[in-house]
Amino acid sequence: MTALPDIPADRPVLIAGPTASGKSALALALAERDGGRIINADALQVFANWRILTARPSPEEEARAPHALYGHVPGDTAYSVGHWLRDLAPLLRDGPRPIIVGGTGLYFSALTEGLAEIPATPPEIRAEADSRLQREGLTSLLGDLDPETRARIDTANPMRVQRAWEVRRATGKPLSQWQDATPPPLLPPDRVTRILIDAPKDWLTPRIERRFDLMLDAGAIDEARANLAEWSPAHQSSKAIGAAELIAHLRGEMPLDAAREAAIIATRQYAKRQRSWFRARMKNWQSFAAATL
Repeated sequence: MTALPDIPADRPVLIAGPTASGKSALALALAERDGGRIINADALQVFANWRILTARPSPEEEARAPHALYGHVPGDTAYSVGHWLRDLAPLLRDGPRPIIVGGTGLYFSALTEGLAEIPATPPEIRAEADSRLQREGLTSLLGDLDPETRARIDTANPMRVQRAWEVRRATGKPLSQWQDATPPPLLPPDRVTRILIDAPKDWLTPRIERRFDLMLDAGAIDEARANLAEWSPAHQSSKAIGAAELIAHLRGEMPLDAAREAAIIATRQYAKRQRSWFRARMKNWQSFAAATL
């Protein structure tokens, strides 16, 4: 890392960026230089059962600075942005300066813009949504959403589309109406330093490939094997990129080379969706070149 941003040491920091862009390394360097507690803002790194495939900080990295909200949720448990905000709130009131880092744009928008307090989705409606998505695809769920909601969500992200569909089905009100009644944010933008890592496609693509190979070397197949007995595509934790592919490999349904290639392609597609979100929603964030990391 050649340079660090000039940030007041007592000011909360938010670091967003696409997968494999080096944002966790930046957060750790800031914490070691200026102090602070690194707090996870990645929707999949919260789960206990996928450390390697979700690129959670290693035990050695966690020993170098305080970390929070990593791997604290069982893999068979549903976990929403609302759960994350509730877990985060006490960490903002007490303890070291927060350095909040991750790639889930929805977490950052909820943190700095507020989150509508939508009732939890009943299990039977979630099961209905899972079944319909599997049978009829994403377009079927999208067709039931109102235009305002479709304009606000990432319509290429199945998790976001399904969530919006479930809200309308469960409450009778579209997600857009719930959002319009949003309470004040936990961290207003003028109280924090917001850093967005700029990671161009040509720079990021080889890093994605190298990182997945490093995951394989670090034991990702053994991690998948440990999840095999309890594997369910319906679990939110099963959305970890590479999980379904490695499970398929262990079941004899896919050669390892094909599983590797499919996981890398899925990661590149995810990074593309992240960059699109960041361009649309984080125009006022301070840009930091990934190439310096």
